[in-house]
Amino acid sequence: MKESLLYGIHAVTEALRSGKQIEKIWISKNTQNERIQSLKVLAEEKKVPLQFVPQEKIATLTTTTHHQGIIAKVSEITYIPLETILIQIQQSGERALLLLLDGITDVRNIGAIIRTAECMGVHALILPVAGSGSLNADAARVSAGAVMHLPICRENHALDAVYLMQSYGIKMVACTEKARNSLYEHDFSGPVCLIFGSEEKGISPSVLKNTEAKINIPMKGKIESLNVSVSAGIVISEVVRQRHFQSK
Repeated sequence: MKESLLYGIHAVTEALRSGKQIEKIWISKNTQNERIQSLKVLAEEKKVPLQFVPQEKIATLTTTTHHQGIIAKVSEITYIPLETILIQIQQSGERALLLLLDGITDVRNIGAIIRTAECMGVHALILPVAGSGSLNADAARVSAGAVMHLPICRENHALDAVYLMQSYGIKMVACTEKARNSLYEHDFSGPVCLIFGSEEKGISPSVLKNTEAKINIPMKGKIESLNVSVSAGIVISEVVRQRHFQSK
């Protein structure tokens, strides 16, 4: 996966308008004018993360002095609208298996989850714009190229994605160590979206409140937590196991 940087108000604005896949935009805190405000609105419409940073941060990202206080990171990854994926699944007659990562910022974990998801036949991965890590070259490397094959969707907020999937009859299953029910007791035969949160904060309360089920991974060791990418692999594997044997 290649990445490139754009700089300058006009270049970044035109990239947004043209539909280029932009991972993130940095704007100097010292740069405040009407054109920047218009660009901010456009970035929000396009679901592109935008961050105001000190001028020194801008200087570390590029050697040019013509950046006008704004830099954008452009990626070759093409994000697919979540509703497009949902319609495709509906038309195919397949049982949906989706992943929603809520607040996971470690790109290595994201890359590892993408690799497992693609191998196990997950339909798509949803990465909310708010609070998620960017799909950079590190994520692509850890995914062993799977990032180029697994559809990736972006929504402004995790809760937006939850509501949309529920409107298509997909059940939300939160994977959390606080759950009382084991994943081995849950029936995954229907359309499902598995939700995983960050290891530090877990799944956000608003998302957790709107799930149909909460499951945990039973553990017997002295260490009571797993890396999120390992957890995702265990849960996805159980879904595939159940569906494989039920189809026999």
